Amino acid sequence: MVDSTLVLNGQTIAYTAYTIAIMSIMAWFAVAVTKKGKSTIVKPAIFYVWVGFLVVLGVSLHIATAHTIPWKHMDLNRAEITADKTFDISVENHKYILPSGKLIIDVGDKVMFNVRSNDLTYGFGLFREDNSMLFQMQVVPGHLNDIMWQFVKPGIYSIRSTEYSGPAGIQMIEKNVVVVKEPENRPAE
Repeated sequence: MVDSTLVLNGQTIAYTAYTIAIMSIMAWFAVAVTKKGKSTIVKPAIFYVWVGFLVVLGVSLHIATAHTIPWKHMDLNRAEITADKTFDISVENHKYILPSGKLIIDVGDKVMFNVRSNDLTYGFGLFREDNSMLFQMQVVPGHLNDIMWQFVKPGIYSIRSTEYSGPAGIQMIEKNVVVVKEPENRPAE
């Protein structure tokens, strides 16, 4: 699984360029129209060719980036994938109830997080040490709330609520409770 930071950076560049291309035609058209009330520079054929190009570019961009989403394969084929570890987590009264003090995971493990809310709608997000988000999901009471993730490199993560659940929700942070480490008995390469 590709690290989500790499995907986010790539998509940021691609979609920023796409947005600039869209804004350029709108600015070009707006300037031409406001000068004389009618554009003599932007002919309808040029305008429609440019808009058609942007539509093709946008659809192509969406198709190309759909294959870069790290969790897509795992989510689509989840019925055939067995988790290496499963953590059952409860949430109640603005507090995460973890199965142990630290959730220890080996690099390469496919991990299922089953999160159950006993009262309100919460969020469940894993955040890196630099406060960037690895993944998140909404946790709705009375529903199955789970997410499977494969960890590709070592790290220490905090759990935070990513959903507004009232003023007390801002304190819903479990710092450095998910530890992803290299397996101890890894075969020599």
